[in-house]
Amino acid sequence: MKIFKSFLVGLIFCSHVVNAQDLKPEYQKFISEFISEVKNGDKEAISKRIKFPLKRENPIPSVKNKADFLKRYNQIFDNVLIEKITKSNPAKDWSEMGWRGIMLNQGDLWIDTDGKITAVNYQSKAEEKLKNSLIASQKKNVNSSISNFKEPVAILETSKFRIRIDDLGNNKYRYASWSIKNKMTDKPDLIMENGIFSADGTGGNHHYEFKKGDFRYECHFIVLGEKNSPPAALIVYQSSKKILSQDAKIVSR
Repeated sequence: MKIFKSFLVGLIFCSHVVNAQDLKPEYQKFISEFISEVKNGDKEAISKRIKFPLKRENPIPSVKNKADFLKRYNQIFDNVLIEKITKSNPAKDWSEMGWRGIMLNQGDLWIDTDGKITAVNYQSKAEEKLKNSLIASQKKNVNSSISNFKEPVAILETSKFRIRIDDLGNNKYRYASWSIKNKMTDKPDLIMENGIFSADGTGGNHHYEFKKGDFRYECHFIVLGEKNSPPAALIVYQSSKKILSQDAKIVSR
């Protein structure tokens, strides 16, 4: 059981929680209703609160819709999470975090000010087991040169490249890329290790940076952007000069 970070919903917050505010009475009202729904096991009512897709920790697929949620309800809302919710006090255990919404405890679950559930960051033992199984399967389905990783981070596709970012542990990340026509079972055209993660402000935008000689590769993930912003982008610099910039779609995260 654990809580995972969900950058794609923009829920980065400081450990000292300086922005927490007392919960308004109108918010306490729908939090109380949600607590009652969980206590009564009213999956139908809870499903109407979910803002789909509901992100799960990579490589577990996101919950796509109501039918998918009802099928996976017991996997996500296990007895531990149910107890956290049903024993919570709307006035004491739920905090308003500005534009981020309202969080339970230190981020187990997030609800926006319209009463919609935007994130369940708690992870059950069943989901953790599923995650480990999916990671083991991925390791068998990539080229042997990149099968040693702790966790997958993301797979991106630009018009020309397929990019895979993996967490190697100890805050180190690896970049592997292929021509868009090739498969991940093929040997990568480029591999770079010792990448670093950087948060771009508090809105959820972030990027991974990799270096090879005079070249710097940046994979940007855009959570808060302009109306037509792509979900991700690859930017390559030679020394300080930008030599390539391509929009990217997120295939897996």
